This record gives sequence, structure tokens and C-alpha cells, in this order.
Amino acid sequence: MVAKLDDYLRFNETALNLRAQRQQLLASNIANADTPNYKARDIDFAKTLQGAMDGKSSPKVPPVELARTSAGHIAGKPTGDSGIGGSPLLYRTVTQGSVDGNTVDMDVERNQFTDNAVRYEAGVTAVNGQIKTLLAAIQPG
Repeated sequence: MVAKLDDYLRFNETALNLRAQRQQLLASNIANADTPNYKARDIDFAKTLQGAMDGKSSPKVPPVELARTSAGHIAGKPTGDSGIGGSPLLYRTVTQGSVDGNTVDMDVERNQFTDNAVRYEAGVTAVNGQIKTLLAAIQPG
């Protein structure tokens, strides 16, 4: 019974988790709009969601460790560029280059951020509808 409930809610749960992670990525792009040589990143949401629903993910690349020449050096940890949901992070296509090498286009980033937020809210509304339907089915009436 619980497995059927999980299956019923899995799509929206997965989509909301991916949207939340994408929102953090877009916020990072906006926060680094003035950082020299920063390259704006994003994911192919549809492809990532499809891969997550199929249970597939891109092959894991082992993290690169930094060489330590002294015991006093801090160990290098991976920065998390492996992607979201097993899909790799993509570089945003540059529409107009900047002198300092930054590829963040604030108009594009704001648009993507807002679109993702609206779709996240729609997903939350869909989950609420699913839960209300389940509650109506189990309550005596």
C-alpha cells in the first residue's frame, strides 16, 4: 500500500527536488554576476527529470583530488560540479560577452529564476491536490 502511495507521489516529489536544486544554481549565477570569468551554469531540466524518473543517471566520474605536497595543506574536496540528479551542469550559451569574461546575463537569469519559481509553486499545488484527493478517498463520507 505504501509503495503505491510512493509511486503516486514520486513524479511531483522528484520534479520539486530538481526544481529546488536548479533554483540554487540559478541563484548562484545571479550572485556571481560581477565575478570576473564566472561562467553561468544550468541544467537541461526535462532530460534530468526523465533520467531521474527512469532511474538512470550519468556515469559517475570519480572526484579529482588535489595533490598535497605538505601534511599541513588542506585536502582538496570536489566542488560539486558533477551536476544535479546525475545530469551534468551545462554552460549557458553566451549572447553577449563581457570584457571580464563573465557570461551571466541578468535578464536571462532573472527570467529563468522566475520561471523555475512559478513552476515550483505549480508543483506544490499539484502535490496539495494529490494529497487532498487521497484524504477525500479515505475519509468516511
